[in-house]
Amino acid sequence: MVKVAVVTGGTRGIGAAICEVLHEAGHTVAATYYGNDAAAKHFTERTGVPHFKFDVSAFGACEAGLAQIEKDLGPVDILVNNAGITRDGFLHKMTPEQWTEVLRTNLDSLFNMSRLVVGGMRDRGWGRIVNISSINGQTGQVGQTNYAAAKAGVIGFTRALALEVASKGVTVNAIAPGYIDTDMVRAVPESVLEKIITKIPVKRLGKASEIARAVAFLTDETSGFITGTTLSLNGGQAMV
Repeated sequence: MVKVAVVTGGTRGIGAAICEVLHEAGHTVAATYYGNDAAAKHFTERTGVPHFKFDVSAFGACEAGLAQIEKDLGPVDILVNNAGITRDGFLHKMTPEQWTEVLRTNLDSLFNMSRLVVGGMRDRGWGRIVNISSINGQTGQVGQTNYAAAKAGVIGFTRALALEVASKGVTVNAIAPGYIDTDMVRAVPESVLEKIITKIPVKRLGKASEIARAVAFLTDETSGFITGTTLSLNGGQAMV
């Protein structure tokens, strides 16, 4: 059955791959974004998936953005909370702004988006929420106290919400990707990236399409017995 799916941060990287896989599965997909207008335009031209621009870290913006999506496409059945940013730095040098920006985009957005769609999912007796965490939310990472805290929070949020809505036909799961071949990872200095890859047992970066296929599995109608889980997709780098 065709569902309406919303993917935050959906016009680039992992988010774009998720949108494409869900679109190929026959769902009506909306991609949200906030920063790169040119990339969003190119994404829609290439895939046919419409984009909607709003700041997922702001509740009011999410309220207005989701209202527009539901007006254009219908009630949201699938939500993938993928939007995320980094503002790396050692804690003793980190500014309050670096901390707050990451927590708001990477964690507050889960509350904003989920709060606005979960009621409808409960009422209709069906829904799928998938939250994108990170290997660094499971293991920690030097220079990423803000990012690791937010991504660890994603896992706790997922488990608690899963318990709240399990009896209502709504599942909530998380995926914790390792190092994936995206623009964000490719921005890491080559010498550092080489060291990272040597620590990955499969000896390569992951592919965005591999994360997307896991999302497709978790959002499928046949996956209703899977909830509150975190899939660690990291090439064996951290077996948690």
